[in-house]
Amino acid sequence: MARHLAPRDYTAGAPTGDRLAAIAARRAFVSLKLTFADAASGIEGAQAHWLRQQVRAAEHPVDLWLLRASLFAALAGNQPDRRQLRQRLRRAIEAVFAEPQQSTMFGTV
Repeated sequence: MARHLAPRDYTAGAPTGDRLAAIAARRAFVSLKLTFADAASGIEGAQAHWLRQQVRAAEHPVDLWLLRASLFAALAGNQPDRRQLRQRLRRAIEAVFAEPQQSTMFGTV
């Protein structure tokens, strides 16, 4: 009598939805941290060393969120390079901390 075996499941090691979400969140954090580090490297003065140290020590997106005001203040001014750094910083922050868009209710009946 032949025994019917279930096919072997080769997907056991494949990332699940939760794991993929965690990987995406980690990549977003690393990208944000690199943007913060790049922006902090462009400043000088007494606060510069402290800011760079805080950015390096950040372990979570919220750590960087709390540093944003200090970094923007340090990047104040009308110099084109500072404006460009502030724009990159804003875009990176918005990408990680984007708020969900409210429904416009168009198309609902």
